[in-house]
Amino acid sequence: MLERSQQLFEASQRVIPGGVNSPVRAFRAVGGTPVFFHEGKGAWLVDADGNRYVDYVGSWGPMILGHADPEVLARIAETAARGLSFGAPTELELEMAELLTRSLPSVEQVRLVSSGTEAVMSALRLARGFTGRPLIVKFEGCYHGHSDFLLVKAGSGALTFGNPTSAGVPAELTSQTLVLDYNDPQQVEDAFGRFGPQIAAVVLEPVAGNMNFVRPSQAFHETLRRLCTQHGAVLIFDEVMTGFRVGAQGAQGVFGIRPDLTTLGKVIGGGMPVGAFGGRRDIMAKLAPVGPVYQAGTLSGNPVAVSAGLATLRRVLAPGFFDALSATTASLVEGLAKEAKQAGVDFSAASLGGMFGIFFRAAAPESFAQVMESDKDRFNRFFHAMLRRGIYLAPSAFEAGFVSAAHGRAEIERTLAAARESFAEARAA
Repeated sequence: MLERSQQLFEASQRVIPGGVNSPVRAFRAVGGTPVFFHEGKGAWLVDADGNRYVDYVGSWGPMILGHADPEVLARIAETAARGLSFGAPTELELEMAELLTRSLPSVEQVRLVSSGTEAVMSALRLARGFTGRPLIVKFEGCYHGHSDFLLVKAGSGALTFGNPTSAGVPAELTSQTLVLDYNDPQQVEDAFGRFGPQIAAVVLEPVAGNMNFVRPSQAFHETLRRLCTQHGAVLIFDEVMTGFRVGAQGAQGVFGIRPDLTTLGKVIGGGMPVGAFGGRRDIMAKLAPVGPVYQAGTLSGNPVAVSAGLATLRRVLAPGFFDALSATTASLVEGLAKEAKQAGVDFSAASLGGMFGIFFRAAAPESFAQVMESDKDRFNRFFHAMLRRGIYLAPSAFEAGFVSAAHGRAEIERTLAAARESFAEARAA
């Protein structure tokens, strides 16, 4: 029962637009009442009605160690006792910058911010300032935060500029953004052939997670790197989701590609609001106060948030961490695929590190168009069937899922047992 969640949701809608502070939380995609949570511990969440759930959202990725990790909490408390914010440099910022530049070979210098949106917005401004060019290339289905010029969908043709996807965004702002198909090397070749001298940057999720989990081909990444180098454009990997989530060097380590700029968030904050962007020293030298590209933030490098991120990253970067996490995630998706097959349901799943995707289609998708072919109604029935059995999945067929180091054999077995009955319900309806 979700009686208390229902009461809270009704009250929230009177004072918060839609009753939520981020749209996907409203459950509009799956229907029903959003769950209001009261507590998290390890791999588990407890809602306002006292129901317990195995959590596969993980605050949309940051909780790679699980909820309320004792070491992270201790570091937060220790730092908070000395003061919450100074608006001035701290040694913790230096520690974080040194850790990030040491861990990611492509990042020679880094600037801390407070969110992924802020990181990508700043990185693109920096790329334009560095190149002196206006155009940005992004890919359909990739989300890079809610900056005006990134809230854009594909135009009417393969090489037309994008149209706003949100009211309040003038078409003039998105007229400088070219939207291409994800995982299509030839389309990128064509775009550079036509617009190469005007392209400031290409930005992408190196493994997509905002249209659900889509792993691109090696050829796609290599094409991007080659063309950006050839034409003098800045290649930006948006690793807000994948950074320290799919591997110790993010997706760039998995694919062996060195981007010019990288944006980070989620895991580097350990559950608190931290973002970052960094990359080549010559590009970062264009950033104020040493260069002409302006960026600032009162809470950038907040000591309490950075302390949570440092405590998290030191554990994540320990030898063997990603071997164990990857094995747990693989056992989940392989088990789900087996249960779906036994239930006679078209289903596929894929994973990398602690990130995964599930799809109600016969094969894992390789593009935004293929993701959209998934059976959304069947997913919605499966989502609610799992929720009733104490398994919390992302409330949308178009969002990736996340496993933490706190998920163990017991949580996976409980999830697969719930899936056995839930697949049957999804098929029967």
